[in-house]
Parts: sequence; structure tokens; C-alpha cells
Amino acid sequence: MSLLNTYTSYQLIVKDINKSIDRIEQQPTVDRDTQYYLANITKVKTIDDFVNNDRLFKYAMKAYGLENMDYAKAFMVKALKEGVSDPDSFANKLTDKRYAQFVSAFNFAANGADATVYNRAQQLVTKNYATQAQIAGLDPNSDYVKGETTYYLANITKVKSVDDLMGNSRLYTYALAAFGLDSATEDKDLIKQVLQGGVRDPNSVANKQTDPAYAALASAFNFEQYGENATTYVPAQQPTVDRYMRQTLEEDAGKTNEGVRLALYFQRKAPDITSWYDVLADTALASVVRSALGLPDSFATADIDKQAQLFEQKLDIKDFTDPEKLGKFLTRFTSMYEINHPTSTAVSSISVLFAKPTTVGISTDLMMAMQQLKF
Repeated sequence: MSLLNTYTSYQLIVKDINKSIDRIEQQPTVDRDTQYYLANITKVKTIDDFVNNDRLFKYAMKAYGLENMDYAKAFMVKALKEGVSDPDSFANKLTDKRYAQFVSAFNFAANGADATVYNRAQQLVTKNYATQAQIAGLDPNSDYVKGETTYYLANITKVKSVDDLMGNSRLYTYALAAFGLDSATEDKDLIKQVLQGGVRDPNSVANKQTDPAYAALASAFNFEQYGENATTYVPAQQPTVDRYMRQTLEEDAGKTNEGVRLALYFQRKAPDITSWYDVLADTALASVVRSALGLPDSFATADIDKQAQLFEQKLDIKDFTDPEKLGKFLTRFTSMYEINHPTSTAVSSISVLFAKPTTVGISTDLMMAMQQLKF
């Protein structure tokens, strides 16, 4: 009995990606490592604590696709110490963006002992509130300031939406005060639009205000990006676990079919691709594009600018941010990959092209249509 072909295997996984990841989470080894990670990462207060706990460090490195570098602790310590605030820091100067992403998630340089528990709506806001109190002539250590901060921290994590925040006058007043805004005089409709629009879009309400306090508020209470997790989002905790699960899912798929792993990897990275040089800097991404375009592996040795020019002629890079268009591109890739790397010796290029149509597999009509696709 032959294995599922590349296209079918990929479609079965992405059809319900959450269920696919749930199956990974339930693997005993993965479950044990994850439970250990979540139980212990918040105890880490320094870079040395982090890199010297082999189990935690390896888990985190794998989550960011850096497991092959988990032995290079001195290298990673340098990256972590310099942080990412300075464009010329060690992590920022590395061409591989995964290092800067890793350092940004475990930001000891900026957040010190709070690095593994840092949430902007918690630590940043309370720090700002104390500063604003001092500016207003209040003692940051006064009973009033301490009392408001205690109430805020005890209740802010229960806030799951913009309406929740605005509906609790005490939390709302505290949140605005932390950014020098007065809840008594601010237009509530404007604040709601600021919080709902977030800061990712340059044309969002927050970003269009002349006073940067609005964008700072929207960045701290980032419901637009993180939804109900905005007040509890800590990069070093659940987001790292989610990355670990996705990495493991891709690895598992690669054990039976490398083409499926490549497709899953490309799907995950696609939204962050902004230029063809991003693709060419990543051998896996470049391999997917070459395969989809029917280019030989030897094309990788051509002049880098010529490669980028050809990709640009054949494809619109903006399509990678459109889920439907990305899906079509990966349909072509998985089918081309199957033709060049048949899953079973019984499956030749010809038999794939003229296979009987099936409900989950790739139909003859689709294969024929794909051969005529123009990029």
C-alpha cells in the first residue's frame, strides 16, 4: 500500500491545523516537556538561569527553529545580553531573523528579571503609572498609588476586550493615566477607536494622532493583535509553546514526506516575507519557490539578483499574504514536488498526472489545470 501523496498529506494537515497541533500536544514526550517548560520558565530571572537549564533552553531554541544551535551558548548569551533595542546589536546584525525574534521574546536586556513574565498591559503600564504620578507631584510609594496599582494588577488579567477595559472605570482611569491621558476629559469614542484599531496599520486611528500617547496606549492594550489574550500575552510563555508545537508538527510531517514539511514551513513564514531576498536568504523557502516554478536545483547557484529578478517576473510577492492565493501556490508546489519526488516507487510522474480523481487526493483535472497555470 502506497503512502499518501505530498498534496494530500499537506491538505489533511492544514484542513484543520488546530486538530493537527492537538495531536502533537498529546504526544507523551511533547506533553511532558511542555508541562516542565511552563512550570519553570517563570522562575528564570537571568540569562545565566536560562542557558544553564538545558531542558528549558533547548525547548525555547527549538520553538524558534534554532535547535541546531542550542549547543552554542556563548553565542546566544551575547545575543541575549545585547538585546534588540539597538539596531546594531548582535542579534539585529545577524542575517537570520530568528535570532532577533528569539531575543525579543526573551528580552532580558530590556526587561531584566521580568523577562519571562513581561506583559505590556501589566509591567509597562504600572511602571508608567508610577512615573506619571511622580510627574503630577504624587509620591509613587504613597498608599493611594500603591492601592490603585494593587487593584489594577489584581483585575487587569480578567479584561478580555476593549469593552471590558472601558467598562471598569477604575481600570480605565488607571490605564489612561499611565500614558498621561485624563479619563475625565478624553473622548470615549476616540479612545475606543484607538484601542480597536491597534498599531499595526500605519493608518490606524492611534497612529494618525499627533500625540504619541494614543499609539503607546494602543500598543500596551493590543486587543487588535492579541484579542482576549492582550492583558496576559507573554512572549516567553504560551506563544513560545505555540511555536514549539508548530515546529514539532512540521518535523513530524517531514519524517514521512519532506515536501509536506517544506509546504507547512512556507505557509508559516509567508506572511512575513517582504522581498525576494527574504526568500533567497532562506534555503527552505527558496527551494519551495524553485520547485513551484519548475526550476532545477542548480538555479540556486545563479547570481542572487538574477534569481530575485526571475521570481519577481513569475510571481507577485503580495500573494503570499493572501490565504487563498497562498493556498493555490502551495497546491502547485506540493503537486510539483510529488511529480519530482514520487511518494512511492509505484507512483510515477505519469501516474500522478492521470490518476483517478478522488475526494481527498488531487484530481486529474486539477493536475492538468495546474500545468497550465501562468505565474
